[in-house]
Amino acid sequence: MNDWHSWAAIAVFVGTYALIISERIHRVAAALGGAGLMLAIGATDDVSAFYLQDRGIDWNVIFLLLGMMMIVGVLKKTGMFEYLAIWAVKRAKAKPFRVMVMLIVITAVASALLDNVTTVLLIAPVTLLVCERLALPVAPFLIAEVFASNIGGAATLVGDPPNIIIASRAGLTFNDFLIHLAPLSALLTVVLVALCRFMFRKSFVYDEDRAAEIMELEEREAIRDPRLLVQGLAVLVLVVAGFVLHPVLHYEPSVVALLGAGLLIAVSTVETNEVLAEVEWPTLAFFAGLFVMIGGLIDTGVIGEVADSLAGAIGDRELGGSMLMLGASAVLSGVVDNIPYVATMAPITGDLVKSLGGGADHVMWWALALGADLGGNATAIGASANVVVLGIAERNRTPITFWQFTKYGLVVTAVTIGLSALYIWLRYFALA
Repeated sequence: MNDWHSWAAIAVFVGTYALIISERIHRVAAALGGAGLMLAIGATDDVSAFYLQDRGIDWNVIFLLLGMMMIVGVLKKTGMFEYLAIWAVKRAKAKPFRVMVMLIVITAVASALLDNVTTVLLIAPVTLLVCERLALPVAPFLIAEVFASNIGGAATLVGDPPNIIIASRAGLTFNDFLIHLAPLSALLTVVLVALCRFMFRKSFVYDEDRAAEIMELEEREAIRDPRLLVQGLAVLVLVVAGFVLHPVLHYEPSVVALLGAGLLIAVSTVETNEVLAEVEWPTLAFFAGLFVMIGGLIDTGVIGEVADSLAGAIGDRELGGSMLMLGASAVLSGVVDNIPYVATMAPITGDLVKSLGGGADHVMWWALALGADLGGNATAIGASANVVVLGIAERNRTPITFWQFTKYGLVVTAVTIGLSALYIWLRYFALA
C-alpha cells in the first residue's frame, strides 16, 4: 500500500465520509463527488466502476431497488398502505409501543423471507401513515424497523445480500442458515424490542382522541382501486416466489424485480411516468457513488490490505479468530457498506477455513455473516436498508440525520454483537 493512489483513495473516502457525517452538504452530492474524485485521481477507472461486479457499482442492488420501488409506487395508488396502517393500529389498540412491537416483528420475519431492502420498501409507507394518524415522531419507528430488517435478514440465505455472497463462496444452503443463524436472529429480535422500549421511551405518547378516531375507522374504505390492488398483489406474490425460488430458477433478485415491475405496468392502467416519479432516484445515485468509492479502495489494494491483516491476525486460532472476525466485520461493515466488504472478505475467509481444516459450515463463516449483517446497523450507511429508509424519510419531509440514526445504531450493534459472541462461544466451542 505504498502507492500514492492508495493514500489518495483513503483521503478521498475519509473526506467524503466526514462530509456525510457533518451533513454540511447533501450525502448524495458528497458520494457522487467522492466517486468523481476516485475516477479523477486514477484510484479506479470506468471499466472497474461500471462493468466489474466485484469492485464497481453493484447493478444487481441498483436494479433490485429500482424494480421494487416501481412496484411499491403502483401499490401506493391502491390505498393498500392506508389499509394496513389502520389495521395495524387497530390490532395494537392504538398504543404506540404495541404498534412498534408489531412493526418490528413483521419487519424481522418479512426480512428473513424476502430481503431486508424489499421489506423496508414495503413497510416504510405503512409506518409513515401510522405515525401521521397517531401524531407520533416518525424517526424512532423507521429506525427500529431498519434494525429489525438487518437482524431478521441475518436469519436466512436470502435475507441479506452478504449472506448470498457467503453462501455462494462457502457452498452453504438455505437450511444451513436456518439451523445456524435463525435461532440467534429470533433471540436478537426480542432483545431489540426491549432496547427500543428503553431508547425510544419518550416517543410513546398516547393520544386518546386520535386513538378513538382510528378505532372507529373501517380499513376497507381506504382501498381506492380494488382492481389495481389485485393486480399489484398478484405481481408481488410472483416476485416473492421468484426470490424464494432463486436456487431453482437461477434468476438474480434484480431480474425478478424488474420483470415484476414491467409486468405490473403492462397489465395496469397506471402511467409509466407516474410510477417513475415514485422512484427514490437520490437513493440510487447515492448507492452508485458509494460503490464507486469503495471500488477505488478495492482497486488500490486498501481493502485487500485490511482483509489480509485481519487474516494474519487470526492465524490458526479458531476461538480467538472467530471473535476477531465477528468484531472486525461489525466495525468495517459500519464504515463501508457490508456488501463490498463481504465480497472482498469471503475468499480470504475461505482460505482461513481450509487452513483450519474446517468444512462448509465452519464457525468462521457464521462469524463473518453475523459481523457483516449486524454491523450494518452501526451507522446510517452501514447497510443498504439504512440508506433506503433515510431516502424515504427525506422524501416525506421527515429527514433522519446521520447522527440521529447512528447514536442508536451503535447501541444496538454493541448489544447484538456481544450476544452473538456469546452465542458463537457456547454453540461452537463450549457446548460443541
